[in-house]
Amino acid sequence: MTEKNASPLLTEPLIPLAVEFKKKQGHKNGTVLAGDIGGTKTNLALFEYKDGHLTLIKQNSYKTKNHTSLLEIIADFKVEKITKIDSICFGVAGPITKGKVHGTNFPWDIDTEELIKKLQLKSIFLINDMQANAYGLATLKEKDLDRLKYGSEIAGNAVIISPGTGLGEAGLFWDGTAYHPFASEGGHCDFGPRNDFDLEIWKYFQQKYGHVSWERLLSGQGIRDTYQLIRNVSGEKETDTFKAKMAKEDPAAVITQTALEGLDIVCRETLDLFVRFLAIETAQLALKFKATGGIYIGGGIMPKIIKGMNREIFTDNFMQSGRMNSLLQMVPVNVILNDNTALLGAAYYAAMTLE
Repeated sequence: MTEKNASPLLTEPLIPLAVEFKKKQGHKNGTVLAGDIGGTKTNLALFEYKDGHLTLIKQNSYKTKNHTSLLEIIADFKVEKITKIDSICFGVAGPITKGKVHGTNFPWDIDTEELIKKLQLKSIFLINDMQANAYGLATLKEKDLDRLKYGSEIAGNAVIISPGTGLGEAGLFWDGTAYHPFASEGGHCDFGPRNDFDLEIWKYFQQKYGHVSWERLLSGQGIRDTYQLIRNVSGEKETDTFKAKMAKEDPAAVITQTALEGLDIVCRETLDLFVRFLAIETAQLALKFKATGGIYIGGGIMPKIIKGMNREIFTDNFMQSGRMNSLLQMVPVNVILNDNTALLGAAYYAAMTLE
């Protein structure tokens, strides 16, 4: 990333975010290390923070489960050969308690105190990956957002929901001046069937997993499981070409791409059902947080399907809350197109701690 492609001026963001423990944010320049640690991959990046801008120095991506610890990945990144680091922030997929976390979809334990000791730097922070996504909103430009649903211009709380390897959800409290992101584990709340077919889906997932959370459906694995159920029920046979692609590539990606190309009715039904369920859960979050400030949909799935999905399925199912439809009408919904948002959010958080 060159200087002209640096982040927007973070002191004048498109979406204002607050880092609560620092009153004068980001006045000191420095070098920050940021990480986005998820079940599928871990992204690390080194940034220079100067005069309100983040500029990328180095970035690498690693397959999370190919490594035994975060420290192993940091060692491979070889940052010590480049420059001195002033602050570090990692966004991690999992609930963080007292500076410690055990990954939800990967088998590591990460401990802030251990990182401070091993890396010999006091300014190290662990935040939930959805908090990192939320802080990343401060680094986005208008081109990084695709408006899925229009709403009012009423200021208020906001929500971010990110289907990918899992389903992340977080809130953003509006204090009248800026947003304060906070983590949740709402993706693990119970899926609620709305009709007879939904109930059949619930039964299928319950037999396979026991507890049926929204994450079981609104994730890459959820797309694969839903597809298999519809395939079984429909009796439609897979082509040999399709079977070969499913064996070689990521099945969820194959299913969604095949659906977008209109090559298989079962894939299309699977994608439409994913969009319907996403609309339902997104609307429920909007009501729970009274998110007149908007919904932001992140994660790795939506940017790949937004151009070819049936948007009417989303809007029609978003507006299905009876007496509260008037409130939902006010809520704008944007899809985040920048797949580095969580990484940029961790960098933003680290930059705001420089002092």
